[in-house]
Amino acid sequence: MSNNSYFDYIIIGNGLAGLQLALKMVSNAFFDNKQIALIDSSEKNVNDKTWSFWETESSQWNNIIHKSWNKASVITSKKAIDLELKPYTYKSIRSIDFYKEAKNRLKQNPNIYFIIDSVKSVKEEYESIVVTAKQNTFTASHVFDSRIPETFSNDSKHSISITQHFKGWIIKTETDVFDENKVIMMDYRLKDGNQTTFTYVLPFSKTEALVEFTYFTEQLVNDEVYNKYIKNYIKKYLKIDNYTIIETETGKIPMTIFPFDKYNTNRITKIGTAGGWVKGSTGYSFKHTEKKVAKIVENIKANKTPSNHLFKSKYKFYDKVFLKVLKDENHKGEWIFQQFYDKNSVETMFKFLDEESSFIEELKIMWSLFSWSFIKAFFKTL
Repeated sequence: MSNNSYFDYIIIGNGLAGLQLALKMVSNAFFDNKQIALIDSSEKNVNDKTWSFWETESSQWNNIIHKSWNKASVITSKKAIDLELKPYTYKSIRSIDFYKEAKNRLKQNPNIYFIIDSVKSVKEEYESIVVTAKQNTFTASHVFDSRIPETFSNDSKHSISITQHFKGWIIKTETDVFDENKVIMMDYRLKDGNQTTFTYVLPFSKTEALVEFTYFTEQLVNDEVYNKYIKNYIKKYLKIDNYTIIETETGKIPMTIFPFDKYNTNRITKIGTAGGWVKGSTGYSFKHTEKKVAKIVENIKANKTPSNHLFKSKYKFYDKVFLKVLKDENHKGEWIFQQFYDKNSVETMFKFLDEESSFIEELKIMWSLFSWSFIKAFFKTL
């Protein structure tokens, strides 16, 4: 830890957004003489999640990719959709590997300071920001804050919001049972009532896989409910009787149009989930975070507010319509994703989810989902 109390930039939270932002900064000569502090109450030495994403090219994360796949499937109660992902590759990174890699790179830079402390408040003063933590007080020219605003839990009720919540087991089997070349992105055959629920399977080898039961709902469930459905899926659909649970992971990801960006100021930028960087309609964040930190660095170098033009309004509208349908008619989730994956090419779908699609591609997506539910949601959200 440094004895410094002043930094050019303070990043609160050493999660995906905070670490990616710091890495992007130190890779640019503009920040060579800038003092950057990363404050977190945790050492980030536990594998607490798995990030999955798709790419067409190699990237800076190649050496920590845990597993990649060129094939996928989406299974509904009516059909199985097999997807050849090329030119894309679906990739998975364990969070512990990312944390280690990011911290190792950053610790080589003498202008980076890791501080273990719990931030209590962030206040703007005339020429600086005061960050009050449990053990120390710091000041900075700009703060990047990954703490979710306290008002979200109350104000989110006035926004269109549901929660992607899940529990997964990494299991190891005694014999070869998994197709290690194909990820099951969504399997809707096992349901919890009339809700949008599905199982996600990432096969890391022929004998090891992450099996995760996921909800896209407003209400949460207790731990035993997840366990029941994971057990049932493993027995009924994977046909596995003997296995060992070697790891578990849980998560709650807000799928929302809550205006996180209104909490940005000239000197404070909300990042990660707290900045609205998680895509509202899917919960994907890894590649979106890459783009956001690149834009922030570009803005700083151009002497613009870091949060300037971080979002494309048309995709916020698309997410809003999608979430409105799921909120009003949650049972429609299976039909929506069946249409989406069955009626569009892989390239069209992934470009749309990456927010890189053309208007023609967006029309194709809209046509594939054309229904009275989406018409209602469209006009309600205008």
